[in-house]
Amino acid sequence: MSLKFQVFPYFSALFSNNMLNNIEPIALWQHFAALNAIPRASKKEAQIIQFMLDFGASLQLQTTKDAVGNVIIKKPATPGMENRPTLVLQSHLDMVHQKNADTQFDFATQGIDMFIDGDWVRARDTTLGADNGIGVASIMALLSSKDIPHPALEALFTIDEETGMTGAMGLEAGMLNGNILLNLDTEDDKELCIGCAGGIDVSGLGTYRSEPVPSNWQSFVLTVNGLTGGHSGMDIHLGRANANKLMTRALREIQKSIPFKLVKFDGGSLRNAIPREAIAIVCIPAEHLNILNNLVHNLVRIYSVEYLLTDPQLMLNAAPTEAASHCLPDAFTKTLIGALYTIPNGIYRMTPGIDGLVQSSNNLARVLVQTETYEIHCLCRSSVDSEKLDLAEMIVSALEFLNGETQTKGAYPGWAPLPNSAIVKLMQYQYEEMFDEKPHVNAVHAGLECGILGINYPQMQMISFGPNIRGAHSPDECVQISSVQKFWKYLQAVIANIQEA
Repeated sequence: MSLKFQVFPYFSALFSNNMLNNIEPIALWQHFAALNAIPRASKKEAQIIQFMLDFGASLQLQTTKDAVGNVIIKKPATPGMENRPTLVLQSHLDMVHQKNADTQFDFATQGIDMFIDGDWVRARDTTLGADNGIGVASIMALLSSKDIPHPALEALFTIDEETGMTGAMGLEAGMLNGNILLNLDTEDDKELCIGCAGGIDVSGLGTYRSEPVPSNWQSFVLTVNGLTGGHSGMDIHLGRANANKLMTRALREIQKSIPFKLVKFDGGSLRNAIPREAIAIVCIPAEHLNILNNLVHNLVRIYSVEYLLTDPQLMLNAAPTEAASHCLPDAFTKTLIGALYTIPNGIYRMTPGIDGLVQSSNNLARVLVQTETYEIHCLCRSSVDSEKLDLAEMIVSALEFLNGETQTKGAYPGWAPLPNSAIVKLMQYQYEEMFDEKPHVNAVHAGLECGILGINYPQMQMISFGPNIRGAHSPDECVQISSVQKFWKYLQAVIANIQEA
């Protein structure tokens, strides 16, 4: 069912998706359904901020909004827990809004259309918002509970985590009193995350002067789709195909073989999502049609072999389209394809001494060339700040050949691991006691807000954990019901024993 969005008061939104009302823990899933009835794209969070303010007020808890829009709700300790350390619980309010290209869905007016698939909750052809809605809903369930023992709680709901972390960056010192922070934004229930990579956005922007397409040339639309996509940090080590890079490769092969004109390139969407789809419109002389078809057929064969395991549904097609009137100049086309081909994508360097941990990477996230303008956007990540800046400079060097504007902005720091902190030791012990196995204590290549929050709260011990979420930042996103139940029991146990930290 698809929910038309209105300005929901808190309690009417609470039962917005009856499908989830009978899943345990009931309160958590009801809060998640309420969240998913409300648009909450990054940088467009006014409605969800008001929703959270209404939620805190409905519980008669101290509720504030800071200067940038973060919401803080404080709940006193339950009887007998007053002398325990104050605990900060943190999740971000925004979600990635992404859908398949052929899906008719308006995130600004429709609630997420969810369904249960065995042990998983999914959305129909859009992102689900489990990242980080499950974390937010878990904190809401704790705040609204009347029978869960807990120390004093400070719930921090940040904004704009997905496209700049401006909420974490804008949180001022003194807003929080707790010295222990649980970040509920990790996507594997066996992991305790104690460190993460930093990031920086790199962009190239500019204009060009179009020229007429030669008469009698035919126009074709090239389409790359069916890719797996995923989170550009958490999934970058999996070697999944990037639609922008595959399209660039196809254009270069065409460029080497036949005369052609580039009219348009439109690929990817968000910096933190591996591009699943890209289209390009090209014009060629009619006599070279067979060569174009053979090139595409050969590339399909090559791509299918290279990405057999990671992107089994990958498709590359060429189809006639409406005749184009104007195109890019040949010289600019050559420079553009060269720049895009040169920009590194995927893993740049692994972390020496830590098996399987990516140290630095880049995601060629968005390419849009049309109507005499172009924009190219990348997200570089690294746990080593100097290497992050060097990788960004490498990309800038490629973009400079286009003679437009280059930008590097939105830099945020990584989070240095403290494996011997008291909260890490407590949570390791609690996990082993409950599940009779050791958790995986590690750092991740994705960006988490902990490193930024630590700037103004340097003494705060931090750890991140959460339930199993797969396919975040893509329409394949799903969250495992049994894992949420495991996570919820673990979270309550940690809170009950927090005095040991």
